[in-house]
Amino acid sequence: MEVQVRDYGFAPAQQDEIWRRWRQGESFSLIGRSVGVPMHHVRRFFQQSGGVRLVPRRRSSRHLTCGEREEISRGIATGETARQMARRLGRSASTVSREIARNGGRDHYRAAAADTAAHERSRRPKQAKLAQRPALRALVEAKLALRWSPEQISGWLRRQFPGDASMRISHEAIYLTLFDPRRRHAIERALTQQLRTGRPMRRPKVAARPTGRGVIRDMVSISARPAEVEDRTVPGHWEGDLVMGTRPSAIATLVERTSRFTAIVALPDGIKAEQVAPHLTRRLLRIPPQLRRTLTWDRGREMAEHRAITTATGVPIYLCKPRSPWQRGTNENTNRLLRQYLPKGADLRTFSQEDLDAIADELNTRPRKIHGYRTPAEIYAELLNSGDALTA
Repeated sequence: MEVQVRDYGFAPAQQDEIWRRWRQGESFSLIGRSVGVPMHHVRRFFQQSGGVRLVPRRRSSRHLTCGEREEISRGIATGETARQMARRLGRSASTVSREIARNGGRDHYRAAAADTAAHERSRRPKQAKLAQRPALRALVEAKLALRWSPEQISGWLRRQFPGDASMRISHEAIYLTLFDPRRRHAIERALTQQLRTGRPMRRPKVAARPTGRGVIRDMVSISARPAEVEDRTVPGHWEGDLVMGTRPSAIATLVERTSRFTAIVALPDGIKAEQVAPHLTRRLLRIPPQLRRTLTWDRGREMAEHRAITTATGVPIYLCKPRSPWQRGTNENTNRLLRQYLPKGADLRTFSQEDLDAIADELNTRPRKIHGYRTPAEIYAELLNSGDALTA
């Protein structure tokens, strides 16, 4: 069954403008004002398309036309060879011979029937791969339910079934199956809620505007951090920050740069520096000394007690430059993953340390592309047992 996408009366030029502004990251309201339509029309337009533009079907100039097929039919009737017909049409002989063979041969070739069959074969999208392969669909749905990303699923399948092409699918095909209304029947669409964004449609990537936070006394800038931190070859260097819920609720995250191993720290008392320091100190002391070298943190006021934390743990703390979250990019990426479990509107004080440990364990056992689809837990365990990690 083909899903028809309504245009809500938008002219082709309006649709082009809507999609252009959508790619630039404009809101439904701004797009609606720019094209002179109500915002809810724009929202429905994107919701029913899944944020995936449906390209109008066009006949390629490389394909035979209906008139050319009529000429082939006449050529067959007069006894011409495929090479003679091809020369007259300005096509290759193989194009003409394949056209005749795939449509019943010289005895049964009919131009109208051949043109209709070609039109059906050219329909896009074809039946979704997940609709054709129940075993593959079941695996993909199971991993999406565990909040794996489509890219993680695709990489894991290649590693798990190296010799079985039927058990492979690209991450883009999974996304399109979830978002594109023409493919939605191929997978449980409620699984869009398990994606990191939780959105039912594709949205363009737009960089968020970073904001700086307060000044901290006696801070040590990231520019003073040892050079060995940069290339991730020496394990034991961590990045951290707060993940906020409804204020004043928050949790702290720690991510080891080499393995991407994640630890989550409950902050039941609040987010002020004197409330964060004791919990963060206890969690750092649980890390084996050989994997406790440095900590890079965002320039937030919760780190005003950084000297006390360093004195208690022996871990020097380096703070990023203002409005530069990319300087602790591993932690930023991890915090985005955590939004699948810890939504912005939630009171994070309701999550116990046991709850947070379970979330961290789930993250640490997800395969990562950067590790060849091995898990952070595997890499971290190897680091603990390696001679390099034990070298102080």
